[in-house]
Amino acid sequence: MAEAAPRMTRALILHPDIDAKGPRREPGFALEEAVSLASALPGLDIVGAEIVRLPKAQPGQLFGKGKLAELGQRIAEDEIELVLIDGPVTPVQQRNLERDWKVKLLDRTSLILEIFSDRARTREGVLQVEMAALSYQRTRLVRAWTHLERQRGGLGFVGGPGETQIEADRRAIDTQLVRLRRQLDKVAKTRTLHRAARAKVPYPLVALVGYTNAGKSTLFNRATGAEVMAKDMLFATLDPTMRAVPLPGGGEAIFSDTVGFISDLPTQLVAAFRATLEEVLEADLIVHVRDIAHPETEEQADDVAAILAELGVAEETPIFEFWNKIDLLEPDALSRAEGMAARREGVFLGSAVNGEGFAPLLDAVEAALLGARSEVVLTLDPADGRRRAWLYEQGVVRAERQTEAGPELTVMWTAGQARRFGRL
Repeated sequence: MAEAAPRMTRALILHPDIDAKGPRREPGFALEEAVSLASALPGLDIVGAEIVRLPKAQPGQLFGKGKLAELGQRIAEDEIELVLIDGPVTPVQQRNLERDWKVKLLDRTSLILEIFSDRARTREGVLQVEMAALSYQRTRLVRAWTHLERQRGGLGFVGGPGETQIEADRRAIDTQLVRLRRQLDKVAKTRTLHRAARAKVPYPLVALVGYTNAGKSTLFNRATGAEVMAKDMLFATLDPTMRAVPLPGGGEAIFSDTVGFISDLPTQLVAAFRATLEEVLEADLIVHVRDIAHPETEEQADDVAAILAELGVAEETPIFEFWNKIDLLEPDALSRAEGMAARREGVFLGSAVNGEGFAPLLDAVEAALLGARSEVVLTLDPADGRRRAWLYEQGVVRAERQTEAGPELTVMWTAGQARRFGRL
């Protein structure tokens, strides 16, 4: 007998377009991204998606009475079970909306946490998602219960029911966070050992970064022959993947595929996934993969640059841009992109799908890695055999002579190798 298809949850996506001073994203593109986010979560049947224009957010229910009633009627008629709000929703707003509409409600942060939870595959990824979700839940829990803090009574030194509930829930979450941090510390030690093992491989590290769904995994597969999950889907890749790639001149480099960046990424996830993105900090060279066919490609590039700066990527680390998906551009748009790329250094146009533009990128990566090497003289402690052995394993030693202070080595290395040596 054929298995019955899994039941789908009927969902409605709303993007509140709130009047605000200063720059803001085009609401149509923001809604499109919200739909893509929701599509990345299995089990959802997206019944509708719309922009809701608001002069200002109402503190109690986000929407005004008229719009609240209008949406409530639509939710009832379309038998909606889940409403996704593409933006922040306070605990009070969520509680009131769920009560009035009689549905489950998720805001943007909750949705992204759900996707990350569904996609994480490695032990570290799973633990980081759990920590991020608990941290988010803890902040909302405290705010959600603040209305009960006024219920303290008695003599003042015994808390009322509200305070008791807050403290009990806080302690429960804090206990879980402590447990997760301990488990994550153990996993991090294992990753440190793996990094130490990788550090012995005398290959420079190239990190692929970019906005989610820009085509990093497709380019990674093109470069490495690997079969990393590459779909037209947001957050298809969560856990870092690394493979050796032969370079045109006969050498090799290690390519790393990383989690996609996104605007308004929950702060809890930025912190939790810092370890996942540490390959970017170790990289000798970064390739920023851009979806040049996307209407907001410049805004996406700004988001990526902001996150790289937040991560603390070294200024001397070279960054190339691969303007991906030129096969989706109309002739006029392609001509404009070619003109812009010609005026910038380190920009390559191409398509990860058909391989166009990949060979010039690989040539430039190899030239940059060779050209990025600098010569320095190091004097090591006579007993520091481990660091001396590491330098030889990296293949960077050009000469060595003995001095009274210890072995003096002339090395030719990249900035990334210098940083890794400094941490030994």
